[in-house]
Amino acid sequence: MPKDSPITLAAITGAHGVTGEVRLKLFGEGIASLKAHKSFSGSGASGALTVKALRDDNKGGAIARFAEVPDRNAAEKLRGTLLTVPRDALPPLGEGEYYHADLLGLSAITEAGEPLGTVIAIDNFGAGDVLEIERPGVDGRRGKRFMVPMRVEAVPRWDEATLTVSDFYLEDE
Repeated sequence: MPKDSPITLAAITGAHGVTGEVRLKLFGEGIASLKAHKSFSGSGASGALTVKALRDDNKGGAIARFAEVPDRNAAEKLRGTLLTVPRDALPPLGEGEYYHADLLGLSAITEAGEPLGTVIAIDNFGAGDVLEIERPGVDGRRGKRFMVPMRVEAVPRWDEATLTVSDFYLEDE
């Protein structure tokens, strides 16, 4: 993903109540990652959304009120809207840190440089990030997928173009 692409921090999953609040699915490090921003770009026709109020929903998501959303009907129309910020609005990364957006779409290779496929998803089931890699398809069929934990033992290095998977994690592959 180009370094100047906006970063998605949350998605609107639906209306909350009757006053125009929305439920958010968070893609960052909790609600604190959203509170640093006063406005977001919304995907689609929604344009910019200015935060009036933001609170934790105590279920891993958040509830937000935006100045541009006056009622439940307007909130329902925003379902599926992605909330993004410019990359330069985010804090700088430390050593070994990454944004999910930077890993998605990377070519995965072995330690010997042989192609494995493409990073298509990043999940977190509670014990850390897990990368889903899809091998190239054959005869018009989708390629086989496999998962690798995003830990230094499994992914010793990555850069802007490739992600290297340790041979040890490919033995069962």
